[in-house]
Amino acid sequence: MTKTVYYTASTLNGFLADKHHSLDWLFAVDTAGSPDIAAFMDSAGVFVEGSSTYEWILKAENLLAEPAKWQQYYGSKPTYVFTSRTLPVPDGADVRFVSGDVAGVLEEITAAAGDLNVWVVGGGDLAGQFLDCGALNELVVTYAPAALTSGAPLLPRNVGVDSLVLRSAEKQGEFAVLTYGVRGREGSTQSAEGGTP
Repeated sequence: MTKTVYYTASTLNGFLADKHHSLDWLFAVDTAGSPDIAAFMDSAGVFVEGSSTYEWILKAENLLAEPAKWQQYYGSKPTYVFTSRTLPVPDGADVRFVSGDVAGVLEEITAAAGDLNVWVVGGGDLAGQFLDCGALNELVVTYAPAALTSGAPLLPRNVGVDSLVLRSAEKQGEFAVLTYGVRGREGSTQSAEGGTP
């Protein structure tokens, strides 16, 4: 059954990236025994990103000059990028640009995932939009032993304590991994209107 999962790394005080959209803080963490991102990627049939996340990945991994890397990371799976701008695409990458409300393209994104999951890669506001329209099933946060004074927030929303249910808490290397189900959405593939398809 397809789930929509927001899987991300965060500082202890809830930032995904610094004020320059950099993840240097994350790559400074010892990766021995850290979460197995490859296994999670295998469970995803489609990736969803905001434009800042997409542009950071292009730059950090030099994907425009080395497009073969895209295939190593994403394979042939589609990536939906929410943006109002024209952005470059690595040769051979299946990147689909969309704009507007998440609810307007949710059916297309879910269909593209097939029997696998939808991975909301980031940023936090995009994940918040999935939550707002009742389309997020799960939130997995890998907390690193780091803090920033400012930057991109994990989830820029007011989320009540009755909205999420803690499924698991584990130590994986230097990371604390917390998995939350979205109450009322656990194990479901509801439509944006909250019904069951």
